[in-house]
Amino acid sequence: MSRPANPVTLPLADYSPQHFLLAVVDGVATVTLNRPERKNPLTFESYRELTDFFRACAFDDAVKTIVVSGAGGNFSSGGDVFEIIGPLVKMDTKGLTAFTRMTGDLVKAMRACPQPIVAAVEGICAGAGAIVAMASDMRLAASGAKVAFLFNKVGLAGCDMGACAILPRIIGQSRASELLYTGRFMTAEEGERWGFFSRIVTPEQVLPQAQLLAKQIAEGPTFANTMTKRMLAMEWAMSVEEAIEAEAVAQALCMTTADFERAFQAFANKVKPVFRGD
Repeated sequence: MSRPANPVTLPLADYSPQHFLLAVVDGVATVTLNRPERKNPLTFESYRELTDFFRACAFDDAVKTIVVSGAGGNFSSGGDVFEIIGPLVKMDTKGLTAFTRMTGDLVKAMRACPQPIVAAVEGICAGAGAIVAMASDMRLAASGAKVAFLFNKVGLAGCDMGACAILPRIIGQSRASELLYTGRFMTAEEGERWGFFSRIVTPEQVLPQAQLLAKQIAEGPTFANTMTKRMLAMEWAMSVEEAIEAEAVAQALCMTTADFERAFQAFANKVKPVFRGD
């Protein structure tokens, strides 16, 4: 599990990943998992490079939002059976713990990255792929998409990469428990009804619609959007009273930005505000 010899460099628009595709257009960075012949499984190297990418996003002001998708009609089949699962059965406890912490680092990086993340989910979205979708801030589904947290199907617990912490907050404790105990697939219709997906669109539209949503957010006040993401995460562990106080401080900070002044001037002049992120 050596480090990939491909450090993430800035600006991200000029970065060429080895283990996924990346395009930055109009402030939207589109990440495409790109092993379509295997339904885009993750490997030791892609876990690390994705983690490094999301960490680097905090240092690139040109990237306002992120879209995550998969090539070839599927999102991701999860950890590669031959490149990950096979080697794991030969590792000792120390090596296995290093691996599980490394996979969890991807979710930590996605949650800590200041940009909102939109997942465009099509086809199979399973195992670690389901976790990547779960760790995103918003999820759009293509009709026919299927999501499964497959860990118990391979003899493992459902408590993987933050699933027991995050999934119940999205779809509720009972529904999350059912998916984690059975490992069954959740349909796109169930996912939309349960709140996992914001909406269902055609397979041809899922990526364009995700990019459109990301672009709409990117055109908003960047500092304020970053604050919203941070508070959505922090307030999980706060009382209502603590949350209200934290939001008072956060909103006061947003009121010091030039974008807040721009919004007022635009309203006064009856024009649409053009935010600049400062």
